[in-house]
Amino acid sequence: MDSPALVALFTEIAAEIRTELDSLVDWGKADGHPGQYQHDVVADAVAVPRLVEAGLGVLSEESGSRHLDRELVAVIDPIDGSTNASRGLPWFATSIAAVDRSGVCAAVVVNQALGTVYSATRGGGAWRDGARIACSPCKQLSDAIVVVNDYPPKLGSRQFRVYGAAALDLCAVADGTFDGFLECGGGLSPWDYLGGVLICEEAGASLGSVDGRDLVTLNGDTKLAPVVGSHPAVRDGLRSAMRTTPHA
Repeated sequence: MDSPALVALFTEIAAEIRTELDSLVDWGKADGHPGQYQHDVVADAVAVPRLVEAGLGVLSEESGSRHLDRELVAVIDPIDGSTNASRGLPWFATSIAAVDRSGVCAAVVVNQALGTVYSATRGGGAWRDGARIACSPCKQLSDAIVVVNDYPPKLGSRQFRVYGAAALDLCAVADGTFDGFLECGGGLSPWDYLGGVLICEEAGASLGSVDGRDLVTLNGDTKLAPVVGSHPAVRDGLRSAMRTTPHA
């Protein structure tokens, strides 16, 4: 399956999830792992069978891994920002990224509250609702508005925001809403960030991890701290702040 076909499939799956969410009455906690909600379970039940049937392996936050030996593996967070969704905050998403032997080749992140669709293919650019997007022209951290995950140290940015859904936070860097992203807590799992990372990369952002490790992994137990900037100086300034400033 080529990258445009993957984007089409992932977009269809996200739309099917939204249809199921429309009839969901209970948006409260589920009986699964800590932090799991009913909407996580519903979304996973829609997505995983479709992905497996299409011939992909799957790594899902909600149901683990299957067929990781397949040529393409879909790394999915059925609902990123589950707590936001449970509280009616319009900042939660379905994120699906396809990983092959060379890395992430296609990604779709859909804001399930607002219907905004972000997508990217490797070498094919980044898109929001069919229009090509690019990161902001901000070139220095002191001018940057940064979105963070967890409580940040002193960053040196002009301002920061905490929205609670890393996949969408990253997409908001890709489209120029924010100038940088930083994970400030105990690290994110691959399903939290892989989709957004490709979209950022294809939008021209500079990215990496705080400790320099490769962000692409199919190990669901791995926790990494992505750092993204509209310019290398923004990325490097955020990385330096995270490394050198004691966590408050």
